[in-house]
Amino acid sequence: MDLISLRNVKDVVALLKKEVIKTYSNTTDTDSDMKVYQQLLVKALHQCGVKFPVTAEVVVPVLMDFLAEGNEKAAEGVLVFVREAVTRFPNLQPSIIEKLLNSLASIKTINVMHPALWILGEYCTTEEQIKGMMEVVLSSVGTLPIVDSEIRESAKSDDDVTSAVPVSTSQSRVTADGSYATQSALSSASIVSTEDKPQLRAFLLEGEFFLGAALATSMTKLALRYAEVSSDVAGRNKFNAQAMLILASIIHLGKSTLPAKPISDDDVDWLSLCIRVLNDRSPLLISIFTRACRSSLQQLIASTESEGAALTDNEKNLVHTDVDTLINFSQLVSKNDGTSVDQLELSLLQATEGTAKKEMDLNTTALSKVYQLTGFSDPIYAEAYINVNQYDIVLDVLVVNQTPDTLQNLTLELATLGDLKLVEKPSPVTLAAHDFCNTKAQVKVASTESGIIFGNIVYDVSGVSGDRSCVVLNDIHIDIMDYILPSHCSDEEFRKMWAEFEWENKVSVSTNITDMRTYLDHILGSTNMKCLTPPQALSGDCGFLAANLYAKSIFGEDALANISIEQLKDGGALAGHIRIRAKSQGMALSLGDKITMSQKKEKTG
Repeated sequence: MDLISLRNVKDVVALLKKEVIKTYSNTTDTDSDMKVYQQLLVKALHQCGVKFPVTAEVVVPVLMDFLAEGNEKAAEGVLVFVREAVTRFPNLQPSIIEKLLNSLASIKTINVMHPALWILGEYCTTEEQIKGMMEVVLSSVGTLPIVDSEIRESAKSDDDVTSAVPVSTSQSRVTADGSYATQSALSSASIVSTEDKPQLRAFLLEGEFFLGAALATSMTKLALRYAEVSSDVAGRNKFNAQAMLILASIIHLGKSTLPAKPISDDDVDWLSLCIRVLNDRSPLLISIFTRACRSSLQQLIASTESEGAALTDNEKNLVHTDVDTLINFSQLVSKNDGTSVDQLELSLLQATEGTAKKEMDLNTTALSKVYQLTGFSDPIYAEAYINVNQYDIVLDVLVVNQTPDTLQNLTLELATLGDLKLVEKPSPVTLAAHDFCNTKAQVKVASTESGIIFGNIVYDVSGVSGDRSCVVLNDIHIDIMDYILPSHCSDEEFRKMWAEFEWENKVSVSTNITDMRTYLDHILGSTNMKCLTPPQALSGDCGFLAANLYAKSIFGEDALANISIEQLKDGGALAGHIRIRAKSQGMALSLGDKITMSQKKEKTG
């Protein structure tokens, strides 16, 4: 994709289009590999359409055919591109809206229906488009009000055992004054069947009332916008009344016993608010529904563009080199002068003080990776320098004989705990009095988990018979931060992995830091993770903060985190949680331990 240019983009799009058409006939509901291939095709066409607007007219119709397919993930990616396309390319808006209106009735999944309703509610601007949207919604919702029509339909289908047949019961009761009164009740035997129902109606009967709240937002926008574009007063009032009837019917259905799940209080509040907006028509709320939402979307797309440009410039670090540029291999440099160092390169480094800075950084880093294994009063003093090289850990151990005796068969015995494997054991050595030596051990790393290296040093004293002497070593805890690198992923990929990963570790916030942004920076620094939430979403003064973090290990493992914190009072302590999700239990636990340790160090330090 990085090699595509204006010279070859049309050919690439034509090839991708052929592959998309080929997958329509070859994909089945159980073919997971083909569905993944479709998602990759959608992503590639999305990139071509955004990067080269000249291809958008070809890309949009091809991608929108995915809406009627059974691949939910591909359809979600298509709607992300459609939302961006109607904002970027105003000339394509009529064709996109027409195609989306025709495809709405064939959408079978809620996660695809939800953004489709939002796009139609936001970008149906002409009188014909708004009327077309209302017709599609009415046909998809069915007869109104929903509750009464469902009772009538279920009463007609006595043979359908899955239908909710209302049962009317009555019995006589004696009142307090001795007179008789008849008490009746209406109940339904079971949940209404959603088979052969219009699509929106079936979703609502299944209890998916969050989709009803999304429909309320779209219908409110359409009714308010129709009042601006239509000159027919009676038509405006009729349209407004139809929208209010749909919303009121959804509330009435949610509070009945027909749906599989009752409506939540949040959805009731939002539906009620939309009805009040349509009734009161406050200028402020009209401006929010018809203009502010689109402005927020444009800001989101602009921030995504700037973030993508920064990712390309800063994180990829692409180096463009001419094909005839000379490559210097230090091993092949002439050794006539007794050295294999490129003198020109060495001179340049010295002129720019690069050598001195590099040596200083190396010494500083090396000192921070030295672990003391024994005490100063032990007969043998030992310390180890940990050299981490991707999948290998090399321990360079310094052993000092602090006794006046010669130590024979001195052996460094090591063992590992965790996903570590000792592949090279140190050989036995003999140390003279007050002598020292260096020995090495190599450990193989298989995954990003917290590992521990422990062991002891055993030896014989020259001229002394008896059991071998032993010195126990301090444990070496391997820092997983050496294997975790900050990385980037899209919002769709983050949500997909968040839903798929089964291991979660929840860490409570315990810190002396009172500023939420400072605490976020502290967590980012201690975990090597990247904040995916754009800076625009974190700016401003607010009593709470939520951000998504992402990192990837050198083994290809993904680590996700979500920070949700709030300030208990002005300038007061922070409270909240950090939720970590990973594919393996070890990585989730290791990151949680790292965050806990960093919080303890921050509080004590």
